[in-house]
Amino acid sequence: MAENGSEQRDLLARARAGDEQALAALFTRYRERLKRLIHLRLDRRLSGRVDASDVLQEAYLDVHKRFADYAAREEELPYFLWLRLVTGQKLTDVHRHHLGAQMRDAGQEVSLYRGALPQASSVSLAAHLLGRLTSPSLAAVRAEMQMKLQEALNGMEPLDREVLTLRHFEELSNGETAAVLGIQKAAASNRYVRALRRLKEVLSEMPGFFDA
Repeated sequence: MAENGSEQRDLLARARAGDEQALAALFTRYRERLKRLIHLRLDRRLSGRVDASDVLQEAYLDVHKRFADYAAREEELPYFLWLRLVTGQKLTDVHRHHLGAQMRDAGQEVSLYRGALPQASSVSLAAHLLGRLTSPSLAAVRAEMQMKLQEALNGMEPLDREVLTLRHFEELSNGETAAVLGIQKAAASNRYVRALRRLKEVLSEMPGFFDA
């Protein structure tokens, strides 16, 4: 997603100088992208119990507290990816608080930049893909479509599915995706094309999906 680089550089400079309004404005410009991350990666057992806005509020408090440390080494990580990391860590804390020992084994998650974020489940990804299928005529086949999509997503290599999540659902650029996962841009691109091709194959077998 393209951003106004000049405006962001100005806001970052002001934030480094202690301007709290600039820091808040920086967070606000990425709020919807961060909310999308939360909706994708929030454990579905917490739906209705955890509000994305509350997670974002807690994340901003961490951003405010940790910004000076980030500013001292910001060349290591682009600002949005740092925001995404802080928000993901806060979401992990929410999962630990509510689920405790019921959390998925962290060893099964894809290791991301400086630690693992909660994994987007196949259930969540499939639900987002089918979110626009709301008419009564399509509701009857939605459950079958959901199962086929989940099977396809579960059948992908974990890293391929994570690349698909980052590129297609979180709408990160290829460069951002490569940086998050610590892989080469070419590898990220190849994995995305492979995962997208598989996803399209499954969707093409679903009558009425592309006409919805």
